[in-house]
Amino acid sequence: MPNCKSSLVTEAERKHVRRRARFQQHRDARCHQVFFFLQGKAPKEIHAILRETLREDAPTYATVKNWVTQFKRGDFSTCDAPRPGQPKTVTTPEIIDQIHELILEDLRISVKSIAEQLGISREQVGSIIHEDLGMRKPSVKWAPKYLKAYQKRQRCQSSEQLLEFFSARCK
Repeated sequence: MPNCKSSLVTEAERKHVRRRARFQQHRDARCHQVFFFLQGKAPKEIHAILRETLREDAPTYATVKNWVTQFKRGDFSTCDAPRPGQPKTVTTPEIIDQIHELILEDLRISVKSIAEQLGISREQVGSIIHEDLGMRKPSVKWAPKYLKAYQKRQRCQSSEQLLEFFSARCK
């Protein structure tokens, strides 16, 4: 029976879902803290409840204290405030798709060229290509790190056909 898991969802999509789940869990924890704060519970009590409920995914006591301080000032927002400066990451599904399209258009394209076209760092482009797209550049062209079974069969068949063609011409 084929492994359906790998064929239905790409690694980039899995990472995106995990990232969204962590974000949602963080937001849920903050909502719970607002609820407990409005009930008059102290930061230590709130942290103990969250630690009991979320176990290793619970926010630290320092984080709980910071949030309670924000609540006391009247800031009950459950979203993080925008931060100044460049975002830490540009790995979005859209960027990954753009990089993949550029590579498929020209297998000889360089990381530098992709970075210049998209306006992101070469390091980030390299990370996306290697980690999210699972590709490498063994010589001049980009290629998948691991070939699937049907791709291996297809390459073997193509190689055999080429061998037959050239051996027939050489006779």
